[in-house]
Amino acid sequence: MASNQSTTPPPTLQRGKACLRCRKRKMRCDGSKPACQQCVRAKQHDACQYDDGKGKTRTQLLREHIERLEQRIRELEDPEYTSPSVTLHDPHRHGRSESSSSSLTGSPASTGFSLSVSSFSPSGVLIRYDHLALNLEYFTANNSPQSSWIQGIPSPSPTPFPDIYHEEPQPTIELAQTLVDVFFSHCRQSLLGLHIGRLRESFTRPVMEQHHPVLTNAIFLWACYISRPGPLSAHESHYLSRTLDSVSDALQYQSRLLDVIQASCLLSLYFLSNGRALEGSYHANAAASLAIQCGLHGAMTNRSSSYETTAPISPFKLDPPKDAIEQGERILTFWQVFVLDRCWSVVLHKPVTIPHGSDGYASIIMPWPQDMEEYAAGQIDDLHSFHTVRSFFEHQVTNVRGGFSPLALRVKASALFERAHHLASTWDQPLAMSSAFTDDFQTLEHTIARFIPTLIPVHQLDATVPDEKHAYIATHTLAHAAMINLYYPFGAEDPVSYDKCLRAARCLVSIIKHIADTDYEFLDPIIGPCWTCAVDTLIRELNVIESSWPLVSSSDVRSEIGTMLYAMNNLSARFPLLGYSVAKVQKRLSGL
Repeated sequence: MASNQSTTPPPTLQRGKACLRCRKRKMRCDGSKPACQQCVRAKQHDACQYDDGKGKTRTQLLREHIERLEQRIRELEDPEYTSPSVTLHDPHRHGRSESSSSSLTGSPASTGFSLSVSSFSPSGVLIRYDHLALNLEYFTANNSPQSSWIQGIPSPSPTPFPDIYHEEPQPTIELAQTLVDVFFSHCRQSLLGLHIGRLRESFTRPVMEQHHPVLTNAIFLWACYISRPGPLSAHESHYLSRTLDSVSDALQYQSRLLDVIQASCLLSLYFLSNGRALEGSYHANAAASLAIQCGLHGAMTNRSSSYETTAPISPFKLDPPKDAIEQGERILTFWQVFVLDRCWSVVLHKPVTIPHGSDGYASIIMPWPQDMEEYAAGQIDDLHSFHTVRSFFEHQVTNVRGGFSPLALRVKASALFERAHHLASTWDQPLAMSSAFTDDFQTLEHTIARFIPTLIPVHQLDATVPDEKHAYIATHTLAHAAMINLYYPFGAEDPVSYDKCLRAARCLVSIIKHIADTDYEFLDPIIGPCWTCAVDTLIRELNVIESSWPLVSSSDVRSEIGTMLYAMNNLSARFPLLGYSVAKVQKRLSGL
């Protein structure tokens, strides 16, 4: 009988005991092992993992995994190198699956990448191609990538990317995939939206089916960069040179435009985070211009003109995506370009390249970004007439699934950050505020104030999984920095603006208190310039306090500045750009 059946709901799981996938999606988890019912129903058995705090943290496991990858790279570089006799084993790491390892069935002649470690000879590595055998002095004993040289004559037969694949030494498939694994642990810093499984598997395919070397070399460059000061970083300049050399070749192939755009974003962020502003600005502009020119900002609508033309130059048009994953990669690539353009145009004091236009060809018709695993499952917001950014600023309510993903929130914060800076910079102090300016100002302030509560509270950051924690730190930081940018110019004359600016700066201080020392290497580089805005605000408050009468203690403000400087010093160890700001702040403080 139905009345005799138990209808007691399952007991509520203790806080922190849910699997990582359910915690990420804020779904009710029953805590079943090896896989909970939510993951079983979604056919995500392998993604059901638990982090109960009894073992090592995910960050510690990730660091050990990176160390093992660097160790393996050293073994591949030097056949005579002997690894330590004791090797740590992490049963939870996301290693390469047996299927992917056993799928390396291509031949060096067809892939462009050597398949076996045995290809390393005492003098280098022997890579065989169709009609081509190159004896490469690859990563020589002095560990200097600049000393590599090639003996041999390239094949005269026509092949895709001939200069890049046949005149440069290519790493083995195993080495290439290992470099990708090192990069992937930090890919959120660059916002590169690629399906990691397809990227790794692509190295086993024929050359025509691989990504262009401009993108793979840029990924290898980042793998070396984020490995500083490890031995892998010695090859950083080598891959930087190869990436730059590959750009002109890649631009000859319209089918490789997406690779060029993604590589340009990686190059730009690499240069910017190292304090090389002009080079970073150049590649950011190139990525944004190409994205608009090929219609990536409206990739869901196919808005390119369909009529025939006799013009000497036809409009660039991307081929239709093959599946949902490829469509998702295009969506993520556009938002990668958008975030780079919006955030760093503020730091570089330059106009944005992707226009603000709300109509015509300049309008952004693109769904909010989602997680790659959602694209892989076919869950894509296929909207053909949704003006995403405009709807956000106009407070239009939508039922878009991806509007509150961590990456979508990151995009919104970037848009607010740039809009606040742009609006404040248009104010001309000698002139009275126009009614239009006042309306825009109040609307933007209201948008920022409505946006911040949609984020996970700062005091709950430590309870999130590491990847999401780092993403939310960047989003919170950009949102409060937007408030500082909006009010800072008016703070000298308006007490209300001064107070709102100071409160936003102190919110950034409170965020820093939730950043562990192991988090800094995974933070977004744009956080550094945002912290300088907060320091400027706190130093202004320190000046006011120490010049007031009667005297008031400035110890609290100095403590807050000290917290900011500690964080900036830690981040500058990874991103040298911030080192210049730290030196300037210390010089200003020495004069107080």
